[in-house]
Amino acid sequence: MKHLLRLTFLLVLAGLTGCASLYFPPPPHAPMLTHQGEFYGAVSTNQHTNYALQGAYGLTNHLAVAGTFSSLHRKKTDRTEDIDFAEASLGYFTRLPDKRVLEVYVGGGGGGTQRIERNDEQLTTRKLNGSLSKVFAQVNYARKKRENIHLFNRDFPLTYGAALRMSYMQLNNFKIDGLAAPGESNLFLEPITFTRTQIAGPVQLQIISGQIFGLRNNKYLKAANSVFQVGIVINLDKNTTLDE
Repeated sequence: MKHLLRLTFLLVLAGLTGCASLYFPPPPHAPMLTHQGEFYGAVSTNQHTNYALQGAYGLTNHLAVAGTFSSLHRKKTDRTEDIDFAEASLGYFTRLPDKRVLEVYVGGGGGGTQRIERNDEQLTTRKLNGSLSKVFAQVNYARKKRENIHLFNRDFPLTYGAALRMSYMQLNNFKIDGLAAPGESNLFLEPITFTRTQIAGPVQLQIISGQIFGLRNNKYLKAANSVFQVGIVINLDKNTTLDE
């Protein structure tokens, strides 16, 4: 566990020191469904004021749909960034022995991105904008930890797991100061870990941490931000759980 926390800390630092990119990764979804009719919802944010809303629903005992909406609007001394992105996916999930769950999702998404750069006098020096599109495949794996967190004379069950997403991204309709510019594409690998602590009933606290790696050396569409989100998860209509 200590090694996992140390690795998470290093990955977050790497993301904080990255260069600006026209793409900010939404957190990979990890609903970890176990049966038909189960609903997963999550809202999360991070140190970049990137907000994400996520949901998933078990259509059958093995088939699910999931969606994510991510929004980043921040203003810094030297630039303003506005990125909105939405995803939808179809997945297969199954419950394995020893309190484990495996999920596989495939999907796609799209959105818009804009960055306005300024000089020391706060005058606009350059404006970049375009549209983003993505197709991806993702594998999630989780299990219930045997130990609980004991606080305030209560035991808080822990669930922890990992996910690996591979995404093909494109920057389309790209313009610099209103003039058409060549678009870019990249192949991203996004390994993450997540931990959930049950707070009360179906409500859980979730922490997601990880990194994004780009396989192409681009100028604008690159892996420059870590994946780190803190949020609240709600699972409804759970006839079975990981604890059973």
